[in-house]
Amino acid sequence: MTTAMATLGGGCFWCTEAVYQQLIGVERVESGYSGGRIPNPTYEQICEGNTGHAEVIRIHFDSAVVGYRDILEIFFTIHDPTTLNSQGNDVGTQYRSVIYTHSAEQMAMAREVIAAMAQVWDAPIVTELQEAPVFYPAEEYHQNYFFNHPVQSYCTFVVAPKVTKFRQVFASRARKG
Repeated sequence: MTTAMATLGGGCFWCTEAVYQQLIGVERVESGYSGGRIPNPTYEQICEGNTGHAEVIRIHFDSAVVGYRDILEIFFTIHDPTTLNSQGNDVGTQYRSVIYTHSAEQMAMAREVIAAMAQVWDAPIVTELQEAPVFYPAEEYHQNYFFNHPVQSYCTFVVAPKVTKFRQVFASRARKG
């Protein structure tokens, strides 16, 4: 097994975490914060919008089973990379679209995928791309949120449709059950 890591921000981390937990080859997904100015931020600080952090997920995956390009293609399918600092009703810099890379190879591939996706979307892609800064795990109650709260209203109306879209578009890559 060849374990690799990807760090992505595409709006609320509950949504992206729930989708990637469904992907065959993903070993673990952690919700957290990256890209800001203060160490060990709290959710409350992030929500104030003054720390500079984005809500992100860190994906640990078996690169022999699922490739980084696949992870990025899913990323550009499950969120809108053309809206600056927002996804739906979630508005603020913490909800920005961002790819944090862990190697020169990931950086090059991310540039390629962004260029390809620019041909797909009608509006310009505003996804930030940079080397991975420090990752701070989110509080425990944010981890596995959709799994633990499937009938909570945000999960029902926002997270579940993203998971359903992933399962429809990438059916052959989704875990069974």
